Amino acid sequence: MRRAQLWHQYGILRIRDRSAGWLPPLVLLLGIVAVDYGTGTDFRIITWVVLVPGIAAALCGVWATAAFTGLVLVTYVTVEALFPNQFSAQFSDFTLIALGGMLATLACAVRVRGEERILRMRDVTETVRRTVLRPLPPGWGGLEHAEVYLAADTEARVGGDFYDIQPCPYGTRVLLGDVQGKGLGAVEAAAALLGTFREAGYHEADLATVGERLEVRILRHGRRVEELGRDDGDRFATAVLLEFPEGERGVVDVVNFGHEPPLVVGAGGVRSLPPGEGVPLGLGDLVPGAGAGGVAGRVCVQRVALAAGETLLLTTDGVTEARDAAGTFFPLEEVVGRAVAADARCVEPWRLVGVVSEGVERHSGGRLADDTTVFAVRVLR
Repeated sequence: MRRAQLWHQYGILRIRDRSAGWLPPLVLLLGIVAVDYGTGTDFRIITWVVLVPGIAAALCGVWATAAFTGLVLVTYVTVEALFPNQFSAQFSDFTLIALGGMLATLACAVRVRGEERILRMRDVTETVRRTVLRPLPPGWGGLEHAEVYLAADTEARVGGDFYDIQPCPYGTRVLLGDVQGKGLGAVEAAAALLGTFREAGYHEADLATVGERLEVRILRHGRRVEELGRDDGDRFATAVLLEFPEGERGVVDVVNFGHEPPLVVGAGGVRSLPPGEGVPLGLGDLVPGAGAGGVAGRVCVQRVALAAGETLLLTTDGVTEARDAAGTFFPLEEVVGRAVAADARCVEPWRLVGVVSEGVERHSGGRLADDTTVFAVRVLR
């Protein structure tokens, strides 16, 4: 099963979803024999069959490469036996071909082992990604949602952006944020914040208390990291915390921790939510009079009215800071406004996410400088 998955992911040449890596070396072998026979003694290239195992090593598996090694040896001996007067074969040529085939087979074994190691690493990365950014069921918490996450490191596939939806007895809560920096340290901080949100977001009745718990968590995480002797203990995170209160339609409560304000997208156009007065998570102790732990009295909850069918669009700075070749930032609100004006169906979360993610990739030419998350939610009718 793993080998089949390996060939499916890394197969260079495929025909009808089957590996056809054997085709180029076979064509090369037949071509060498045909040219060598057709040119006579004036242009002798039968020893070029030594190239065939090398091509097979790059495109085929170990056993196929070994089979091509045997085939070229048989071909070389057969050509010599069938045309003794035309060819002047030497034992040194035969030895060269045999040695080249063995080295090609060894190189193929090393290549396949490396690809299997890469596949295992991708499996681990995928598990981490699904743990940090867990899949969200359709209609989760009474919300229609869509999300796209694009890692700047395409091999890592996970970074410091995070999001989640948490239904609770008090409504449904949504969190989106971006941890400062990159690498495993950012992933670790994001996982810590999400773990706190999933617990506090369910149990705490007050949204401000959930925000305070997030602040305390990232401070605790930073202290632990510093005790481990690492130099990334001063990480902070921008975030937006939302609540759709139970039994109250047409409103959303918002806590903004220094993040880009969400956009409200509806048939009537696009507007931005108030930016709020919060500072990023992890920097609360810098606010004058914040109190112990840097959280007391600093979490401000704003209530915003929503019209029926309006969608909240949340993004990380990978969207707003995406640049084109001329250095121009991606005009998010303008792009969304044009899309909605051209097609009112673009207010649907999955369409809206597609418009933004495709627009960012097109604007940046596919060169993402930072992790990019596009997240859209609206209340199910």
